[in-house]
Amino acid sequence: MNDIAVLDIAVLGNGRVGGNLATALARAGHQVTVADRTPGAAAHAARSARIVINATPGAGSLERLTALRAELRGKILVDVSNATTDGPDGLPADLLYPGSSLAERLQEALPDTRVVKTLNTMLFPVMTAPATLTQPPTAFLSGEDPQAKQTVRELLTGLGWRTEWIADLGGIQTARATEAAILFVPHVIRSSGFTPFAISVAR
Repeated sequence: MNDIAVLDIAVLGNGRVGGNLATALARAGHQVTVADRTPGAAAHAARSARIVINATPGAGSLERLTALRAELRGKILVDVSNATTDGPDGLPADLLYPGSSLAERLQEALPDTRVVKTLNTMLFPVMTAPATLTQPPTAFLSGEDPQAKQTVRELLTGLGWRTEWIADLGGIQTARATEAAILFVPHVIRSSGFTPFAISVAR
């Protein structure tokens, strides 16, 4: 695993995003537990993990994770979700927290948890296979704790992200920018379908 430390990881959410991440992280050699909607599953998984990944639908994430305050204390919470309201076609239509972000709300509600926002500016297949795109994508990091962001950076490299493809934007407030990128998604999908894509910073 290229000398990357084995981590105990809990993935909250077993849909396409959570399932894809869990499979790739386990393949990379980590100890992964996936929490479904079974009562108590999320609390049990979070309690035994060092890193918890929020892959639950963003509209309900704040309520779900606030209920896990005790289990998430001292943990790194990797938030890959986007909180939106959906249009009639089921695609994102607007931000649920304009003037803020899901990541900020989570950090405010969970002051003893180190929240890191990442991987939310791409369709889910790219999260674990960035090299499959025709040009390098960018994975952004937002968070208050440098050590937590470094741990997440190492996690991403184990999923195939090159160091130069990962951009640390700064504090958790910068997640407002990356979460707003979700508003590109419905227009891109309508014009070109569900072909995997990601936001990329070209230099």
